[in-house]
Amino acid sequence: MLNHFEQRNLPNEVDVQLEHNVHYWMKPPYFLIFEKQSIQQILELLTAKNEDIIMINKDHCVLGILTSEVIYRALLKGLPLHQEIEESWLQDPFIVRADESIIHVNFEGNIIPVVNHEEKLVGSLSQKEILNYKDYFIQSIKHNVELIDIILEIAYEGVAVVDQHGYIVKMNKAYCNFLGIKPEEAIGKYVADVIENTQLHKTVKSGIPERGGIQMIQGQKMIVHRIPIWQNDQIIGAIGMLIFEGVTELYQILENATQVSTANNSKIDAEYKNDHNKRKTFEHMVGVSQALHVTKSMARKAAKTKSTVLITGESGTGKEGFAQAIHNLSSRSTEPFIAINCAAIPEHLLEAELFGYVEGAFTGAKKGGSPGKFELANKGTIFLDEIGDMPLHMQTKILRVLEENEVVRLGGSRSISLDVRIIAATNQRLEECVREGDFREDLYYRLNVIHLEIPPLRKRKEDIPALIAHYLNRFSKEYGVSQKNVDQSVMEALREYDWPGNIRQLMNVVEQFINFVDGDSINYHHLPSVIRKNQQTKTREVHQPLKSERIETEILTIQKALEEVRGNKTAAARRLGIHRTTLYKKLRQFKIE
Repeated sequence: MLNHFEQRNLPNEVDVQLEHNVHYWMKPPYFLIFEKQSIQQILELLTAKNEDIIMINKDHCVLGILTSEVIYRALLKGLPLHQEIEESWLQDPFIVRADESIIHVNFEGNIIPVVNHEEKLVGSLSQKEILNYKDYFIQSIKHNVELIDIILEIAYEGVAVVDQHGYIVKMNKAYCNFLGIKPEEAIGKYVADVIENTQLHKTVKSGIPERGGIQMIQGQKMIVHRIPIWQNDQIIGAIGMLIFEGVTELYQILENATQVSTANNSKIDAEYKNDHNKRKTFEHMVGVSQALHVTKSMARKAAKTKSTVLITGESGTGKEGFAQAIHNLSSRSTEPFIAINCAAIPEHLLEAELFGYVEGAFTGAKKGGSPGKFELANKGTIFLDEIGDMPLHMQTKILRVLEENEVVRLGGSRSISLDVRIIAATNQRLEECVREGDFREDLYYRLNVIHLEIPPLRKRKEDIPALIAHYLNRFSKEYGVSQKNVDQSVMEALREYDWPGNIRQLMNVVEQFINFVDGDSINYHHLPSVIRKNQQTKTREVHQPLKSERIETEILTIQKALEEVRGNKTAAARRLGIHRTTLYKKLRQFKIE
């Protein structure tokens, strides 16, 4: 007699550990208890169901598969319709257990019986179910690969992956930005030709992992991990990671993690403080944005040369910090770094400040005279800040120093030879100043050998949370107050603000928080009025049609994800990158079937 199991739909929320089991993909079986059925009975059933029949005994154990092909052959031989079928006509079944994995099931027939641990029939698989699973499996793999790519790309650390021959197969954005290259310039290249002083090609040969190693890259000590990738007892590649952006950060992390004092950690504390008290290095520059990474990479390359550097950028972007970092990474790092703001010194005193003076050069001149900034910077670096505001007659004198590498003190006649690297900076557009006659063209070209443009904060807004956290920690320690938390609404407002004063303005805002916020939480009403007004203005500009368009896009995205995974809400949530509970809320909210 013909029978059917109770229909069970594939559950929407499957146990992730069991979702590859046959149990979750099988369907109710189409079966018949073998007991003197005629050819005509079987033919009618095959015609009605258009599917081969699983034949079982009275104990529900599988005997075999009765195919339409066998019945048609019997008819062609002239057997009568009332002829009873024989057990020898049954095809030997390919049987799987319900608790087995469906991953390796690769059946070329029409139907597969599924049995339980007692070998009793509990379901069946056809090519349709197997193909459905394989499509789901492939989509899951694609999703996981995409997820890994996303994780690698947003990682703060640089990550590089090489194959068993030492050729780069993956390099994330952080690593590329640090090296100042594009991904296509790295992929497929031998790792030693791309990464300076790398040992990854040796790691894939030795199979020995290395954690916390020191590697010199672009003249800077880096903390690196090198980890071989094993598969089936063979090395198939290796991963290299830049865990920290320098040893100074490592010391700082160790200090924060262990909360040590000078008394019980004298060595680490002394080393950290000695390094921290130096002028700014690239390690101290907070941020993860591509704009900052690219600029730092260019600056590191500039540090390796002896050429003059012109740094441009808006006020408050940190031009002097970059100048100090270039000096500290250069071969002149042990020599003086002398900075002078050309706009802050009165014009009649600027020449004496820069070139020095001899005794009696002017009324009030110090006895014995005094060296100028250029002499003090000899063998090292002089930083001429706001050079765009320098008077024309002083520009002529600076040009002479650049061309002749010597200086004459004010009121004197003796030339003093110099070996000084010049780094100049300005917030003005010197090209326009040259066109308008306010800046010497020949001096501009002598200064603009290496041009470094510092991005404003509004073009690197992804750095704002890290900068806020950095300065909150710094000012909390400086003023001896407890660390403060930032409300989400505050961070949103800070990220939306354009910061015309750049990092200098951000520092001032954070210092205000530390001084004026009494509790441990910085809330929206603590924001300066200019930032609150900015966000309120932008909020009013968000019109309802845009909101409706976003909702419609979100609905279409959810519907597409559900369609691609055939209604499996767990898989859809995973594909959308949200929790199942969040997906259910959105389904109810948008009334999606």
